[in-house]
Amino acid sequence: MTIEILQTHKLLESCEVALAERFTVHKLHEAADKAALIAQLAPRLRAIAGGAVNADLIAQLPALEIIANFGVGYDSIDTAAARAANVRVTNTPNVLNDAVAELTIGLMIALARRIPQADQFVRQGKWPNGNMGLFSELTGKTVGILGLGRIGKEIAARAQAMKMRVVYYGRKRQESEPHVFYDNLVDMARDSDWLVVIAPGGKGTERIVSREVLEALGPQGNIVNVARGTLIDEAAMLELLQTGDLGGAALDVFENEPAMPEAFFALDNVVLSPHQGSATTQTRNAMGALVVANLDAHFAGEPLISAVV
Repeated sequence: MTIEILQTHKLLESCEVALAERFTVHKLHEAADKAALIAQLAPRLRAIAGGAVNADLIAQLPALEIIANFGVGYDSIDTAAARAANVRVTNTPNVLNDAVAELTIGLMIALARRIPQADQFVRQGKWPNGNMGLFSELTGKTVGILGLGRIGKEIAARAQAMKMRVVYYGRKRQESEPHVFYDNLVDMARDSDWLVVIAPGGKGTERIVSREVLEALGPQGNIVNVARGTLIDEAAMLELLQTGDLGGAALDVFENEPAMPEAFFALDNVVLSPHQGSATTQTRNAMGALVVANLDAHFAGEPLISAVV
């Protein structure tokens, strides 16, 4: 008998094909009656592929052994409940580092030079009446990185290539890193032209970028969020952007995405992106392959490739 697994949401086609070749896959997101499907299959489901796994779902699956999350962030999984139930959890780190770092720099340039606005300026026929005006550039500016992990380091390397000065804030100093370390986020924001948010989501980092941090960044400062919307006090950010007390924002994530305050749409000092940090074909294929590889390793009795629990 093949191993039966539960898929909690749509995955990339290459990942779904690979899963179907190895396992009997039950797609929770396609079920008309999700509760009935879980009740019927619960004693046989040994794995979950995907995210959005809460304590209640874990409790309903007595045979569950592993949750293979699609994504590096695993805040949609109740890891405490998984650990208590002796269920392993994996994620897909490293394979998306370059894609997210590239988008980060792209968002920074887009905001500094108002590239989306310039595109609309030309399309709307405004250019013949005069130029847009002068904006900013990254060269010579200081970027403070909140979360100098794998992706943060890739962003730092690219920022240095743009002739920027890199500083960072984290739980502790990383002795092997040459960048200036701050143990106070408000101080770093005050000393930075750009604040890049790339720390993990979850209860420990909710609204770590507070109104105080945003006010310290100031009317000449810009914030970029490619992590989770919950890390920023979104209401305070919106207010400060409207009043000019925060210079600009380039946002790939939002607190209640895809829903978001429509007031953002009227602002010229923002660049908005639909959570596409890892949204390249090569990266998503690699993420899917790592989901499958972790499941293969688990059921072969081998060490997991990227375990978080």
